[in-house]
Amino acid sequence: MPNFSKREPERRPTPRPAYSREEFVAPGDTVRMRGSSVGLREAKLPPVPVPAEPPLPGSRSGPARDEVKLCGLAAVRARFARDPGSIQRLFFDRATGQRVGVMCHALALAKKIYRQVEPAELEKVAGTTHHGGIVAVVTPPVLRAPSSAEVSAWAAKGAPLLLLERVGNVHNLGAIARSAGFFGVARIVLPDHPDTALPGDAAYRVAEGGLEAVEVFRVPDLLRFASELAAVGYDVVGAATRGGRADLARLPGKPVALVVGNEERGLSPEMAAACTRLVTIPGGGNVESLNVSVAAAILMWELLTARKTPRRQ
Repeated sequence: MPNFSKREPERRPTPRPAYSREEFVAPGDTVRMRGSSVGLREAKLPPVPVPAEPPLPGSRSGPARDEVKLCGLAAVRARFARDPGSIQRLFFDRATGQRVGVMCHALALAKKIYRQVEPAELEKVAGTTHHGGIVAVVTPPVLRAPSSAEVSAWAAKGAPLLLLERVGNVHNLGAIARSAGFFGVARIVLPDHPDTALPGDAAYRVAEGGLEAVEVFRVPDLLRFASELAAVGYDVVGAATRGGRADLARLPGKPVALVVGNEERGLSPEMAAACTRLVTIPGGGNVESLNVSVAAAILMWELLTARKTPRRQ
């Protein structure tokens, strides 16, 4: 006979992760924020299923291999303008939250996490104190080698190229990308070499949105690639610390591929030999050389930009 006096074991509800009171919530039919009214105002949206709330992501001390963290409003806005779907999570402080309502709206529709957090948590998410009040966790770029057809098409269009031979400092890479974006140099080519700095958290932070304005390629052999460029008509100009000509004029009818070398060693002898010519920025002689990002900016202005002769007044 069944014992009806025996009590069933108590079923405790599964605990839900704790969240900040300032958390933005993906919508059922509205976009709202718990605790305060920062950021996007309440707006009617189509009903969407709300997934189970996951634990707070993005707070690991080290970067994951499958994500990049963009810091600063300029960099995050540039990524949102170019590829909003690549933004996986968004974190910001109270002040910045009032300036990112459109981004929050888009992430809410995509059922992605966006959240206001305290400064200490934002620093943990970013992995740096230099986060500029906002961090976007994004899908990293896929670096590929250009095809022969692409290279030929670039040459036919006169498209400028920037080649970096083992530039190893990520801050220099970011600064160079920022200058390239400013000057309209749309393509940077890196070698597939362990000494080469690649686009990552620090490079994106220094680039201030510049890496969104350029496409970065990676080739197995930069020396061979430089030779291929010369064969299809490029003027492959190597930036030499010393020994190059001070003549920075562009050759008529030839597209330019500028090659910048390593911070300490400059161009390798093999790369220097593969260039069609070498140039050296003339200085006063008191300091041996410029920082590689500064030298690259000067040479991009002189050799790669399509400047027009100013009209006379």
